[in-house]
Amino acid sequence: MQDHLVQKIKSDPNYHKLVKARSGYGWWLTLAMLVVYYGYILLIAFNKEFMATKLGAGVMTWGIPLGLFVILFTVLITGIYVRRANSEFDELTEAIKAKVKA
Repeated sequence: MQDHLVQKIKSDPNYHKLVKARSGYGWWLTLAMLVVYYGYILLIAFNKEFMATKLGAGVMTWGIPLGLFVILFTVLITGIYVRRANSEFDELTEAIKAKVKA
């Protein structure tokens, strides 16, 4: 890539806004995922009795629905990120492209 093009992109305020918004949002979603995942792992490690408690008269324990929650939470936050990326982040990217082409 040409150096003047790189400098033009880096000097665009929309570029700085995009980098800040995307990075911050990504870190918050990463933190949320780590809390949920490691919370589940810590429950398995330190509260086996709770995880082994049966739900109702069947054979299902608390570990199964909580494990499914971790998986569904992952899908949910991925969807949240994609939705924001397809709206706000794509708009900023298009604005940067348009300014660079001009």
